[in-house]
Amino acid sequence: MGVRTRFAPSPTGDLHLGGAWTALASWVVARREPGGAVVLRVEDIDPPRVVAGAEARIEQDLRWLGLDWDEGPARQSERTGLYLQAIEKLSALGLVYPCDCSRAELARSASAPHPGEELVYPGTCRALDPQRPMKRAPALRVRVPDEAVAYEDAVVGRVTQQLAREVGDFVLRRGDGVLAYQLAVVVDDAAMGITEVVRGGDLLQSTFRQLLVYRALGVEPPAWFHCPLVRDAEGRRLAKRHKALGLNELRNAGADPARLRQDSSHGTSRGAPTP
Repeated sequence: MGVRTRFAPSPTGDLHLGGAWTALASWVVARREPGGAVVLRVEDIDPPRVVAGAEARIEQDLRWLGLDWDEGPARQSERTGLYLQAIEKLSALGLVYPCDCSRAELARSASAPHPGEELVYPGTCRALDPQRPMKRAPALRVRVPDEAVAYEDAVVGRVTQQLAREVGDFVLRRGDGVLAYQLAVVVDDAAMGITEVVRGGDLLQSTFRQLLVYRALGVEPPAWFHCPLVRDAEGRRLAKRHKALGLNELRNAGADPARLRQDSSHGTSRGAPTP
């Protein structure tokens, strides 16, 4: 099988320049190899955050930018059965347990971080009876081994995290039934045969959790390219809140997509795919 990449936008708003850059980089990685393929996946796993019409506008903007794809769109909202099967497999291995802690309770724990930092789960429910009466609908967490998780990133090199200490047992399914991104992305990339994951550097820290899920499921992980983030003139990363820099607005203002593709090539660093 040849190179297979994917672009996986969340339809929570319009596509901005940062997202367009990762889409372009992912497209280039696939298209520069004979037989390479691009998959479009819509990550709409959290229904309350989905914006009506955003998926259609994202597809329109990608085509305007000159990008195409070989498969998709595949929607996570239509793949719930695959995620539940993965949880069943992990549960059979003794790696999943229910947690009925509230966020407020966790924030009051000794392991709670400073404001703005990620909440580190202290293992409150790890050794409790899973059949006990629950205070509320429980989340499902995965047991994280007390060992370093490491991988070689094609852009930033070798990276390591002490996942148990820096994150703790993380959620696979929330108490409201919503499946976690960290689970869904692994199941989808494995099922779709993705060989290279090209995405923004803001997702680098998520990779350690995903790698743990890959290993637990017995699936070979892809190669990862975490590209530098596109930033504005003041050094702030571009996000959906930067309305004026959305592709939809740029297209309506008469921007030249060829110029945007060319300008994107100036934002790469060592090892990053270059359009």
